[in-house]
Amino acid sequence: QVQLVESGGGSVQAGGSLRLSCALTRTANRRYCMAWFRQVAGKEREGVAFMNTDGTTSYADSVKGRFTFSQDNAKNVLFLQMNSLEPEDTAMYYCAAARTWPCSVWEYEYDYWGQGTRVTVSS
Repeated sequence: QVQLVESGGGSVQAGGSLRLSCALTRTANRRYCMAWFRQVAGKEREGVAFMNTDGTTSYADSVKGRFTFSQDNAKNVLFLQMNSLEPEDTAMYYCAAARTWPCSVWEYEYDYWGQGTRVTVSS
């Protein structure tokens, strides 16, 4: 079983930065594919950043070069550093874990989800 708790969301002006955190609690010593998704009301969730079990990362084109996905293994915390934020980045951001890998871009492949943290970017 896995529990995910996001934090770090907030309001920022365009061009600013935020760092999201995802605290990971798991009952088994098992590795997961980890991802950050975001969702705008009325739209499907969009995968923005992915981390495979070997630590390699990939990003959606819309955030590449601006967002960085990292982890602190000792503390079981994942981070999404978001720089040069744009109004289009406004969304609810979710941390997700999948038992299978390599990481999928599709939300239905993920088994565990956090409650989300809201990011608002004003122009």
